[in-house]
Amino acid sequence: MKFYISASGIRRVTISNSGAGKGSAATVAPARRLTSRTLLPVVLVLGIVLPFLFVRVAFLVLESAAACSSSTDCIGGWRFFSGNDANMLREELTRALLEAEVKSTNTVQGMDGSLESFDELVKELMSHRQDIKAFAFKTKAMLSTMERKVHSARQRESMYWHLASHGLPKSLHCLCLKLAEEYAMNAAARSRLPSPRFVSRLSDPSLHHLVLLTDNVLAASVVISSTIKSSADPEKLVFHIVTDKKTYTPMHAWFAVNPVESAVVEVKGLHQYDWSREVNVGVKDMIDINQLIWKHYYDNLKEEDLEEASQQSLEALSPSNLSVLNYLCIYIPELFPDLNKVVFLDDDVVVQHDLSPLWGLDLNGKVVGAVVNSWCGDDCCPGRKYNDYINFSHPIISSNFASEADRCAWLYGMNIFDLEAWRRNNITKVYQQWLKLSLDSGLGLWKPGVLSPALIAFKGHVHSVDPLWHFDGLGHRFSEAHEAALEAAAVIHFSGPAKPWLEIGSQEVRSLWYKHVNFSNRFVRRCRIMR
Repeated sequence: MKFYISASGIRRVTISNSGAGKGSAATVAPARRLTSRTLLPVVLVLGIVLPFLFVRVAFLVLESAAACSSSTDCIGGWRFFSGNDANMLREELTRALLEAEVKSTNTVQGMDGSLESFDELVKELMSHRQDIKAFAFKTKAMLSTMERKVHSARQRESMYWHLASHGLPKSLHCLCLKLAEEYAMNAAARSRLPSPRFVSRLSDPSLHHLVLLTDNVLAASVVISSTIKSSADPEKLVFHIVTDKKTYTPMHAWFAVNPVESAVVEVKGLHQYDWSREVNVGVKDMIDINQLIWKHYYDNLKEEDLEEASQQSLEALSPSNLSVLNYLCIYIPELFPDLNKVVFLDDDVVVQHDLSPLWGLDLNGKVVGAVVNSWCGDDCCPGRKYNDYINFSHPIISSNFASEADRCAWLYGMNIFDLEAWRRNNITKVYQQWLKLSLDSGLGLWKPGVLSPALIAFKGHVHSVDPLWHFDGLGHRFSEAHEAALEAAAVIHFSGPAKPWLEIGSQEVRSLWYKHVNFSNRFVRRCRIMR
């Protein structure tokens, strides 16, 4: 036996046997030690794998607790790395949601309606250790509650939006006051309209006569300004403005102090008409009956929840439907006995293209030319249908107009009237007869408004014109999908609650109206009328 010793210790041992052959020997290497270099990767791997295993096991234990009747039932069923767990959870949640009936969501145990967010729902479920079925019930209940709140908020928005449309901006009120003061102090503001040299044009049948019934000075100025700018021959235009006694002085002062070039403008108040006793009685009865209809619907609406009132019902009860001027359209032949054909424009319109072709339009013997069909297709109405205005559940209406219920109603606000055909067919008399019939029938034949009884009186007397003559509905929510039709339309109409002089409308379409306001005018500046 031989030992080899070096400075670093025993390196190897060589054992020699005398009986062995020469040079035979056995070498034994020492065992390796576990160093830090080998231990560190092992610790790192275990540090990563063990937390994952712990979380996985904990999840499966919690998931299995609700599905298994005993702990031994699920021992062999745990699947540690199966991809089907998410599918099982999805199926279980779907099944639980389908079982959760809407009628029972409000009576779910612990559901008191106070949960306002998903975080609160999770905390509430964790604190009571409830299973997935309870989670589904409470989730559905919370969603139903939130859906009702969203619906209520939308109804309130619609109601407030409509109420905001009833107000008169301070700037417009100021404008009327300043103009009335000007009428009293300035002789020029009281000068005759039109001037004596143009009086003969007021009844000239060769000219283009336009009628406005309005008590809004600024709106009337926009209608006239936009019409003149768009006209190919403004010298042929004659504007007839009819207003009430209250607005007459500021309206007269505006057009006297700001004379319109080329065209002729006449301003006349209702108090200046010398009507016969029959016409006076007819007008009074018409206003009284429409006020009763308005009050009838208003009383019915008070008994209901205002939040459930539809937008159409709110619009029908607008205070504007009590305005005398709104209903005087049916008396246009009496207002202008010397005229045979006129274009009627509402005060919330803007004219974008020349209207001259309307006076040469052949109405084929009909009384009114109006847009009936829409640019959006055969199955699309430009406005609303007859059943949106008239009560077809009433036997008198259903027996006379049953086939009209789903038909498109003609648009009011830009119309060409053949006054000769109007007088020949006694349209005003038919209108009055239906008003009395409505009164005798309990005021339930139609909703309040100008167009409702007119749809009945003008039945069979409407000539459909090209849809691009009149684009309405800009007083409602404007859709960008309508931009092409908006640009092509000859007349754009801000029908609806959001009038352009109010701040509740769309800024994009309001700008189409405001570009015709003369902001350099001293009265406009004084009253701070701004875009």
